[in-house]
Amino acid sequence: MEGSVGIMGRKVFISFDFEGLAGITSWNDVNKESSDYKRQTMLVQLYAFLEGLRDCDVLLVDSHASGDNIPWEITNDFPNVQLVSGGIRKYYMMYGIDDSFDFVVFFGYHAGVGSLEANMDHTYSSSSIHNIWINGMLMNEALINAAFAGLYNVPVTCIVGDDKVVQQTKLYIPNALYLSTKQSIARHSAVMKPMPTVVKELRDLSTKLSKISKEAFDVFRFEKPVEMIVEFSDTLRADLVSSVPLVERMDGRKVRIVHDDYKVIFEALLAMTYICAGAKVLL
Repeated sequence: MEGSVGIMGRKVFISFDFEGLAGITSWNDVNKESSDYKRQTMLVQLYAFLEGLRDCDVLLVDSHASGDNIPWEITNDFPNVQLVSGGIRKYYMMYGIDDSFDFVVFFGYHAGVGSLEANMDHTYSSSSIHNIWINGMLMNEALINAAFAGLYNVPVTCIVGDDKVVQQTKLYIPNALYLSTKQSIARHSAVMKPMPTVVKELRDLSTKLSKISKEAFDVFRFEKPVEMIVEFSDTLRADLVSSVPLVERMDGRKVRIVHDDYKVIFEALLAMTYICAGAKVLL
């Protein structure tokens, strides 16, 4: 499947998340088990964005929670889209990326953990991870995933999310296209634009993206060697991941890994995240 989306024009890799979308403020909004689950709110925005990419081959990777938020039936309306659904899977939010893609899009992304006045801020785990630094830079999911795309020389060209993830990511990927879906004002609060405004902005943005050359964007990478420090929310989680190969314990809640190959760093982060998620019975 990897690298074989179709025979059309540009190939677009979309990594989908939920928390950064308009109309979303709380965990109940993005939890399939909740009566407040806002799938339709999400689909209105996703449909608008995909409208502008009808002439592109699209791999749409459902990367929120268990990866089963986007209904397969969406491909009836967008036959140019292949959907990656479900989890747990290798490379999680970036499954399927390779050097055949022209663009990477982060759709519905949110700010990194600990961000001031950021709606639903977290980085890979809302319960386990307190902070992540790579080469001394405080991370969000967009930067972590952008560097993984960089392994395949694919630029991140578009980021759709709340204003805080836009502010954070623009510092490091300045020439990407950005769309703020909402103004975050607290962890569970945001100022929303009218839905027709957001829908039009999304459609206009994707239409613009479909016509821009790949060469207009820079590939994001970390300098080697790559050092990642992960601070967990408690000492037990740090205990659990200390047996992961190459991981060095720094103190009660922090671990460190250094390697020249960023893929090793990325896979270690996913392994640590999965270990903590799977060990909730101990926590």
